[in-house]
Amino acid sequence: MALADHLRELRNRVVKSVLAIVLITIVAAVYHKQIEDFLLQPLPRCETLELAKHYHGKCAQVSNIGLTAGFTWMLKVALTAGVVGTVPIWLYQVWAFVAPGLHRHEKKYTVVFLICGTPLFLAGVAVAILVLPTTVDVLLSFTPNDTTPILPPEDYFDIATRMVLVFGLAFEFPLLLVMLNMVGVVGGKRLLGWWRGMVMGITVFAAFATPSADPLSMLALAAPIWALYFIAVAIAIFNDKRKARRNPDAGLDDEEASHLDLSVQPVAGAESVQASAAPAAGASVPASRREEMDDIT
Repeated sequence: MALADHLRELRNRVVKSVLAIVLITIVAAVYHKQIEDFLLQPLPRCETLELAKHYHGKCAQVSNIGLTAGFTWMLKVALTAGVVGTVPIWLYQVWAFVAPGLHRHEKKYTVVFLICGTPLFLAGVAVAILVLPTTVDVLLSFTPNDTTPILPPEDYFDIATRMVLVFGLAFEFPLLLVMLNMVGVVGGKRLLGWWRGMVMGITVFAAFATPSADPLSMLALAAPIWALYFIAVAIAIFNDKRKARRNPDAGLDDEEASHLDLSVQPVAGAESVQASAAPAAGASVPASRREEMDDIT
């Protein structure tokens, strides 16, 4: 395909994904109250100052500040629900854009990509929701005693939606490594050799991705990705061994010299032929042949 065709294909895939997200976002906007109540459950709310003193300042008063703030966080929550609800659709569009550049036997991984990609993303979302109460408790612990934090819902929903999206996308990383191995981009042994850098990179990513500074939230994101990374490496090594059994020459380097058989084999005796300069008697020689003979002589 030409560059313009690739850009046109990319545009079509993006438009389809955006339309699906917009459709689910509209549906989520209708039920945004239920979604907001679900996300606000981990937040310890104290409605009065007396209740705040009872909790020693470890709770927050949720207050709406601004006339348009409610519409802003409603749109943000609905858009996040739209992205999560259309995971199979936009994952398929991403893979469908890459699939035309693959061989026929590699396109069969589309089903595997969708079957594994959607549960992994949803698993990341579930981990984010489970970690959210701990994150809230840690952030509220920095509040001075006998004070009550007044929390705009917009700030809280910023943290909640970011954790949901970041955790979901982070859980897709091991699947990306497996797909790169299956199409022959990177080998399993090379992935295993990167384990120190991968562990460090995942840890640093988890430290920046989680809004709280406590190690528990960081490990809640980093530990599952560590485990999924090593599972992906094991799958890649198994896949390389399977390919090696089918193709013994698959492991050879393109610049490696092939093995040459230099052993001497006996040659059967050749039949002797007696050359004659003159043509046989009675045989006519074409003019072109006579010229060739004259040239030779």
